[in-house]
Amino acid sequence: MSPDNIEKIRSYFQPGKHIHLVGIGGVSMRPLGLVLRGMGMNISGSDMNSSVSTDELIAKGIRVYIGHSADNIQGADCVIRTAAAHNDNPEIAAARARGIPVFERAQAWGVLMQSYKNAICVAGTHGKTTTTSMITHIFMQAQKDPTVMIGGFLPLLKAGHRVGAGDTIILESCEYCNSFLNFSPTVAVINNIEADHLDFFKDLEDVKASFRKFAQLVPPEGMIIANGDDANTRSALDGMQYLTFGLHPENVVHGENFSDDWRDFDVICDGTPYCHLHLSVYGQFNAYNALAACAVAWRMGIDGETVSQALEEFHGAGRRLEFKGTCNGADVYDDYAHHPGELHALIGAVRSMHYRRVIFAFQPHTYTRTYALFSDFVRELKLVDKVVLAEIYAARERNTIGISSRDLAAQIPGACYFETLPEVSEYLRSIAKSGDIIVTVGAGDIYKAGESLCK
Repeated sequence: MSPDNIEKIRSYFQPGKHIHLVGIGGVSMRPLGLVLRGMGMNISGSDMNSSVSTDELIAKGIRVYIGHSADNIQGADCVIRTAAAHNDNPEIAAARARGIPVFERAQAWGVLMQSYKNAICVAGTHGKTTTTSMITHIFMQAQKDPTVMIGGFLPLLKAGHRVGAGDTIILESCEYCNSFLNFSPTVAVINNIEADHLDFFKDLEDVKASFRKFAQLVPPEGMIIANGDDANTRSALDGMQYLTFGLHPENVVHGENFSDDWRDFDVICDGTPYCHLHLSVYGQFNAYNALAACAVAWRMGIDGETVSQALEEFHGAGRRLEFKGTCNGADVYDDYAHHPGELHALIGAVRSMHYRRVIFAFQPHTYTRTYALFSDFVRELKLVDKVVLAEIYAARERNTIGISSRDLAAQIPGACYFETLPEVSEYLRSIAKSGDIIVTVGAGDIYKAGESLCK
């Protein structure tokens, strides 16, 4: 972001200014509105649908319009939009016609974080929400009073955000549309890099180039913390200086003496024991997330005992292998996994929980991702005892490819496909037995099928 644009946005971030947020109910927009309101600005916003998020904003005194209309921006000094609001949105079009400045959500967060001494930005194809949540637990335990923005729900905060008075802001940082290149990290964490968001990026090399630019945003006195076990991450950061974390002992921060379920291990920092972790979350991927969080805490001077206590009390973020209830003796969980790499990690974690039968109700997320990674999805889903497929969740897309979850089901032995979520729930209820784990999986609304089971 250019210095001129930064100064322009900053000039509107003043008490008394009226800022209108298009898409205010989104996971990143809602906390932005609350943070700006806490700084003394007059906030209004709009969203396509009412939700728990918009209800919360209204309860806190923010005017929220349901539906988009040119009239909604009346009196606004500037407009901030979510990435999904394009120039044909009536409010964006009206703002441009009236000469009201329109800024991107990520640009607004990028300017906001410049007012903090420490801006910890957590990136990666997988694990962003959980790692950001773990770091939040640690900084809360250490009484650092951080400001936080997470792309999910964290029970500790009873929200996905927090407005603190300390000198640290902790943000989940997404690569989609190069969003995180608007940020100003003093600490950049990179968990891993895979080919994803191929409706925007050309290919894996394009994704890696974006992550490299993200790391290059860190000033000389800051730090880059990256997964030394991940080949794509090493390739993206080739020639750069960064602190490594991982399972292997050549990493500066690494784990030793792992338990079979990856929940218990020792953390070694630069050859010296730092802490022993007893995690409340399963799986190798969560061990990686915890090591990333430990690397941040260690470099920022937080003692190992505080880290151990904080991470033992972390029971997962919302929709990250989240226990929902039971049905006919089967335990029902929900998870946000929507990429083959995430599915692989999730299956490994679930297998370590030693259920008799693993049942996945999977809802693919976007047509482009399903098409681009089709064979990878088939490969991973074949590892599950029983697969139930819901129709693809469109999100921001139209089905110009002509692909369906039915195509996946045809390639996976024993899989079945249902067009609607009530049909998914009905079928799951008919097969659920004691000793089963049923996991609703996907970034769309598949969680509703699991919640219906547990009623």
